[in-house]
Amino acid sequence: MENIQKENLENIPPVVSDVETQWQAEVTNLLPNLLYPSESDEPLEWIDIAQAQPSPLTINNLLVYLSIPLDTFVEEMAVENFWTPVTTIEEWYEEEERQTVAQFLQLKSLLETHLKNFQAFRVGQTEIDLYLLGQTANNQWAGLKTKVIET
Repeated sequence: MENIQKENLENIPPVVSDVETQWQAEVTNLLPNLLYPSESDEPLEWIDIAQAQPSPLTINNLLVYLSIPLDTFVEEMAVENFWTPVTTIEEWYEEEERQTVAQFLQLKSLLETHLKNFQAFRVGQTEIDLYLLGQTANNQWAGLKTKVIET
C-alpha cells in the first residue's frame, strides 16, 4: 500500500482543468507583443500565486506569497489606473498604436471574463513592479506583472 503522509501529498501537482489552462494560454500568447509604457517600455508576464486566499488580498499576503521583503514600499492602486495608459486611444495614434490598444483591450476582456475581485499594487519606488491580480474560479490569485520606471 502507498504511503500517504502529509509530505507526500504536498508534492502532488494541483488538478487544472483544460478550460482553465486554455484561457491562460490565450493570455500568455498575447503578452509577447505587448509592452507597458513608462520611461522604459517593459514586457508583461503572467503570474500565478498558488494560494487560495479570500478577497481582498492584503499587502502583507502579497509580500509573503511573492517572497518580497516585508519592508518594501507597497501601495494599492485603482485597477482602472493599471489599464488607462494602455487602453486609451489618443487622437494622434497611428495604426500600429491603435492595434496595440486593441490587443490590450482583448487582454483586459479575457482577464475580466475569467478572474474576479481584481486588485492592483505598486511595489517599490523608482523601479516599480506593477501587479494586476484577480481570483480564479478556485479562489487562487493570478494576473499580470510588469515594471514601470519613474525617476
